Amino acid sequence: MKKIVHVVGTGTIGEPLIGLFTDFSDRLGIDEVTFHKRTPLESDKAKIRHLMERGARLATDADRKSDFEAMGHEVSYEKHEALERATVVIDCTPAGNRNKEEIYNHLAGPRGFIAQGSEFGFGKPYARGVNDEALRPGDDRFLQVVSCNTHNIGTLLKTVAGRGAGQPLGLDRAIFVCMRRANDVTQTGSFVPAPTVGKHGDADFGTHHARDAHGLFQTLDMDLDLFSSAVKLNTQYMHSLWFHMVLDHDTTHQEVLQSLVDNPRVAMTDKDAANLIFSFGRDHGYYGRILSQAVVVQPTLAVRNQREVYGFCFTPQDGNSLLSSIAAALWQIDPDPDSVAQRLRPLSRWIYREI
Repeated sequence: MKKIVHVVGTGTIGEPLIGLFTDFSDRLGIDEVTFHKRTPLESDKAKIRHLMERGARLATDADRKSDFEAMGHEVSYEKHEALERATVVIDCTPAGNRNKEEIYNHLAGPRGFIAQGSEFGFGKPYARGVNDEALRPGDDRFLQVVSCNTHNIGTLLKTVAGRGAGQPLGLDRAIFVCMRRANDVTQTGSFVPAPTVGKHGDADFGTHHARDAHGLFQTLDMDLDLFSSAVKLNTQYMHSLWFHMVLDHDTTHQEVLQSLVDNPRVAMTDKDAANLIFSFGRDHGYYGRILSQAVVVQPTLAVRNQREVYGFCFTPQDGNSLLSSIAAALWQIDPDPDSVAQRLRPLSRWIYREI
């Protein structure tokens, strides 16, 4: 049977996913890449043409087909036909939960469905390198790739407080302050004129960032004491994260540093400004993204009272979510961990260890 990946949406997550799957289809073991675009916009005409020239095939709603054809695009499939014939469906829209209830639950063809971080409750939360062992073949047909900041938090927790595979984290509690960019460089709306703080809407976790990270580790039967705050900054570069972890065991600065250096999905840097990391991604990334899970600013690492770990790190846009989305799709096609790791190898050139 053909292995077909179908991507719903062509935004900041959808477009680079389509590009990655088409550019590396042979090495990822993908036979065909299709994508759904609902609205024919002149502003998206060049983007859609470029994706199709690279091998992706367009699907749309039946009543929009003639509009896309009038723009010069060949429509290969109607919306439901593309969904039913897909092996894996990756929903990159803010309507993943609604689509699950209205459409995906009633499809028999696809082996799995994947939604992005905003779609809390879509399926089992997943972040590559954090909770791979929690995935259950045959049971986890619906997966939610957690947000880029949740990737960052989860990676830091597992790396700094980790005791080894299958062991509970050596963590007493942790606090995070997420300093979020106002909007993506591709967006013209929602920019803020000044730093804007977020409310603590969750009595247990503060903001959804800690709640989402807690849910990620719940898949490993861990109940972590986490709290987060958020502030939106008037920048488009990238998210920044301040962390304070209290371990349940003594450690040293060198031990913490070594654990981060040893994690192949963590990038270390001496750069202290987000624009320097962002520009590195622009110059050396795929679609401007680096695929590392976190970028830790080494000079900010501090250990106090032998158990308190402090520091700053940058969240590499949505590159970490892209890597997890691809890994999740490959797992749903063939859940053998060694096979997934082997097929992901072509993307390792963008998982930087040092920036």
